[in-house]
Amino acid sequence: MKMRSFDQDKAILYLVATPIGNLEDISFRAISILNTVDKIYAEDTRNSTILLKHYQIRTPIESYHEYSQEIKEEQILKELKEGKKLAVISDAGLPVISDPGYKLVQLAIDHEIAVSTIPGASAGISALIASGLVPMPYTFFGFLDSKHTKRLKELEDLKYIPHTLIFYEAPHRILDMLLDMKTIFGNRNICLARELTKTFEEYIRGSIDEVISSLPLKGEMVVLVEGYHDMKTIDDPLIKIDELISLGSKPNDAIKEIAKMGNLDRKELYKAYIDYKNKK
Repeated sequence: MKMRSFDQDKAILYLVATPIGNLEDISFRAISILNTVDKIYAEDTRNSTILLKHYQIRTPIESYHEYSQEIKEEQILKELKEGKKLAVISDAGLPVISDPGYKLVQLAIDHEIAVSTIPGASAGISALIASGLVPMPYTFFGFLDSKHTKRLKELEDLKYIPHTLIFYEAPHRILDMLLDMKTIFGNRNICLARELTKTFEEYIRGSIDEVISSLPLKGEMVVLVEGYHDMKTIDDPLIKIDELISLGSKPNDAIKEIAKMGNLDRKELYKAYIDYKNKK
């Protein structure tokens, strides 16, 4: 068990939330921290410089992104060991979420260096509460794989989750994503939120087909998908077993998977399925 108080520490790693669109969506504390740390590490210094100039923050800034993270993590750890206060920010929203930073946080914890979150905007949660879909529980996934085959596998793994699902996607991949999603999930209800907090903020709600009909669209997007409806009767899981078998699963594997998804007793489900087949 590792515990570390950061109230009196000189060395500290701050994870600072930045606006997801509107520059005014930043806290007074975030501005204060960014003004007082020794250095800011940013996902893209070009984007972050706009924010810093807007609030007249003159703290030195350096890049820290997925292509440089291994090298920069050694540098950042060295600076923290020297007693420096550092801040990590992303282009928009909370760092670490769908951005580099997780390994850096682990390194700081392993070396007993304090880590503190400066909370703020989050695109996923902001979209969720305005989506009209069930807000709790939810499962945040972030970006699906850009490759078709891997994306289908990821969606297949999420198919039977009964929670509202939250994804991020870029405009040039949104059509392919939604088509793959319909293939795996069926024509579920979704909400596509784009340009959050900006002038042309928009929420598009409806079935996957209905949202596809509104494309093309610009801007970074959050896609929220209704969860799989719980299996309420014994007939439903039995039909799902047949569906998996028709897709190539072995009967025992299909029964095992549906039992797990529906939190059902596998032996009882097996017996029910045999009775179900005998009656057909």
